[in-house]
Amino acid sequence: MKVDILAIGVHPDDVELSCSGTLLRHIAAGKTVGLLDLTRGELGTRGTAEIRDQEAQDAARLMGAAFRDNARMADGFFQYSEENIRKIIPFIRKYQPEIVLANALDDRHPDHGRAAKLTADACFYAGLAKIPSQDEAGNAQERWRPKAIYHYIQDRNIQPDFVVDITDFIDKKFELIKAFRSQFHIPEAKEYNKELSTPISGKDFMDFLKAKGASYGRSAGFTYAEAFNFSRVPGVNNLFDLV
Repeated sequence: MKVDILAIGVHPDDVELSCSGTLLRHIAAGKTVGLLDLTRGELGTRGTAEIRDQEAQDAARLMGAAFRDNARMADGFFQYSEENIRKIIPFIRKYQPEIVLANALDDRHPDHGRAAKLTADACFYAGLAKIPSQDEAGNAQERWRPKAIYHYIQDRNIQPDFVVDITDFIDKKFELIKAFRSQFHIPEAKEYNKELSTPISGKDFMDFLKAKGASYGRSAGFTYAEAFNFSRVPGVNNLFDLV
């Protein structure tokens, strides 16, 4: 199944927290979106890998994503390596995205920056003919390289290279985030454990996310926005594509 955008996150909920408004906007415009988690988030203080699996699938359905896959790398202990690059390449070639969204280039959580480089390099190597890969049935895959990779900004307030207007999708974005019932401040959810506090489990975290979206939107004249960086100079064919 070919998709227009493949959003990759090292942990289930990375995509929802950081770029789900952008994905919702493009789905509404008729684009196809797929999701790939690199790990199951098994080292998270709250919940379990099995709970996170179910939450991730629930969020994907709410979003309208075409699929959600998991590369099953080791949460926290995955390394930048040939082995892990080769785990990502088959997904790139299988779904042939035009655009890949990836983790932040630098962030508070050390997994995020490592995953950003791992994903970007896997996208490059997926375009090399002399690196073989196979699909689930054992068939050889054709090479594929996405046209662009954009890194969504996560916890740290990095200066963005561009922002995307998500004003019309801000409420739906928070619905998707709250599908991860074990992770966030949802006291009525049976998965919620008030005894295990984390930096993202308090009510103030949701307020922070909304304020952050408003801050990124303000500079571009949007009510709410999500922010991105790129690692190469982009090109445009028309100045009117920029607002």
